[in-house]
Amino acid sequence: MTLPTTTVRSAEAAVIPAQPFALVLLRLKFRLQAALSTEWAFRSAWRLFTTPRRLPEKTWEAAVLAEAHPFTVAGPTGALAAYEWNPSGARTVLLVHGWEHRASFWGVMVRALVADGYRVVAFDAPGHGASAGRRLTLPAYVGAVQAVADRLGPLHAVVAHSLGGATVVGGPVRFNTDTTAMLPRLVLLAVPASTPAVARRFADLLGLPPAVMARMSRYIREQHGRDAESFSLLQAGPVFRVGQALLLHDEHDESIPFAEARELAAAWPDLEFEATSGLGHNRIMREPVVLARIVTFLR
Repeated sequence: MTLPTTTVRSAEAAVIPAQPFALVLLRLKFRLQAALSTEWAFRSAWRLFTTPRRLPEKTWEAAVLAEAHPFTVAGPTGALAAYEWNPSGARTVLLVHGWEHRASFWGVMVRALVADGYRVVAFDAPGHGASAGRRLTLPAYVGAVQAVADRLGPLHAVVAHSLGGATVVGGPVRFNTDTTAMLPRLVLLAVPASTPAVARRFADLLGLPPAVMARMSRYIREQHGRDAESFSLLQAGPVFRVGQALLLHDEHDESIPFAEARELAAAWPDLEFEATSGLGHNRIMREPVVLARIVTFLR
C-alpha cells in the first residue's frame, strides 16, 4: 500500500549539485591520514561518525516545548532532557528521535497524539538538544532509551525515527519489564535495516579505505562484545518483543534507501509495511496522512 502524498520530480530531472568544497577537503584529509596510519584515520573518522551537530533551534520548537512539562532522567552517560505532554492521558507513547534531531522535532506528532488522548513523552538523546554530552554511539543511545523507559512505567507504544528505530529494536530496549515484558505497539519511520550499511554510506561519502572500516568493525566488537551487524533490524526485528509493529518509509528517502525498507519487511514477517511518496526522510514525521495512519494503528 502506498499512502497518497506529494509528488516529487523524477530523478532524471533532478540537478546533481557539485561536491561542497568542505567535503572535498575532508576527503583529502582522510586520504592523507589513511596513507600515513590506519589507526589515525580510524580515530579521526570515528570521532566524526559519533559527533552530532547541534542544529539551530527553529521558531516552532519553542512553542511545542512550552506546552510540555520538562523533567530530567539520569542516563548512563549523563542527564537527559525529557518532556511530557498531557500527563493525564490514559496510555503513554514514547517518541525516539533520529540523528541530529531532538524532542522538539516531534511537535506535529505530539499534538496529533495528544488530541487522541495519549500521554506523550520525548527526550533529547545524549549529545543532542539540551541533554548532556557531545558524542553518541548506538549502544549509548540504547542505554538512554532504556533509562527513560524504566522511568516512565508501562508504555503502550513507541514511535521511532531513523537512528531511533535502530536503537530501540537493535539494542534491544526492554519495555514493560515489570508487567508483560512486551511493547503493545511500535511504529518505525525511515529506519535503516542494516547497521553496517550506514557505516558503508559514511565511508563512501568520505572515501574511507576498507582498512579503516575494518578497524571500525573491530573496535565495535572489542568495545561491546558483539558485531555491528547484530544491531541491525534485519537480525533484531524478527525477534523483537512487540504486539504489532508498523514500518513507514518513503520511496524518495534521501538518507536511508527505500530498498532497505523492502528488505526489512521481507525479513520481518509480522511487520506491517507501507510506503509513502514525496516525503523524503524527515517530512514523513509530520505529514497529515501519515499522522492519521499512526493514530489509527495505535488505537
